[in-house]
Amino acid sequence: MSNVIIPEEQASIVERPEKKAPLGPLFWLCVGWIALNFLGAIFANVLPLQNPLYQDYSSINVGPSLHHLFGTDDIGRDIFSRIVYGSRVSIAVGFGAMLIGFGIGTPLGMLAAYRRGRFDTIMTSFMYILLAFPAIIATIAVLSFWTPRSLLKIIIVIGFASVPLVYRVIRTATLAVSTKDYIVAAKVQGATDRRILLKELLPNIAPIGVSFLLIGVATVIALEGTLAFLGLSVSPPTPSWGNMINESRTVLQVNPWLAIFPSLALCLFLLSLNFIGDRLRNHFDVAEVKL
Repeated sequence: MSNVIIPEEQASIVERPEKKAPLGPLFWLCVGWIALNFLGAIFANVLPLQNPLYQDYSSINVGPSLHHLFGTDDIGRDIFSRIVYGSRVSIAVGFGAMLIGFGIGTPLGMLAAYRRGRFDTIMTSFMYILLAFPAIIATIAVLSFWTPRSLLKIIIVIGFASVPLVYRVIRTATLAVSTKDYIVAAKVQGATDRRILLKELLPNIAPIGVSFLLIGVATVIALEGTLAFLGLSVSPPTPSWGNMINESRTVLQVNPWLAIFPSLALCLFLLSLNFIGDRLRNHFDVAEVKL
């Protein structure tokens, strides 16, 4: 293969890497907060926490103290302990549902955008029909009839409800990348479709996928809180942030701590996820692609 000589005035332009936007200290603070919540959810059983189901009738609606950092609820359960244990439900629903959505929507979206033709037309039309129906209404309807409810059922229902949106995002990202020169060159050199999809397309749409994944997790966690407020999440006395906020309605004037601390935990977690996703998108210079 003959050597290609690049003019000196163009060499610096070719070799000069693009400067990425810095992540910043607030990004790592949010990452630390998410990691802290994950560690608390995983190791809640070994941490020196009170039993989240234990009812201490001598300490009902008690405010924050050394013995109860966030106070107690209307039947004497420790709020701090229930928030830590409740993070298990919110995190499991958020990440579990989005993993199902990405596990199904990603390969379908990539194949449709890469293959085009009839397969793309049929799949895209079907997904757009599903998108036309509000996902939250479908989720509420299914969970209302699929009893008894469990954490696994909630994850499955929300996960399948997220597939059309994931498909739309991944398909759009793949369409933008599939026309690049290195994809065309790979086809000319005889690379198999599997290699192009896994080695060329997937790594280049990964930043978009990760950014949308984090924002999607935040949306699903907020949806779980909405379902809990409607009584369609995990059944009490299993703690979750949404359940705790729902339970605070009857004692809000007497014990506002029962609503303040779970709401604060939920808001900080969602804000952190959204900020991380947005910062990663800017860092990798991911442009929003129009359909």
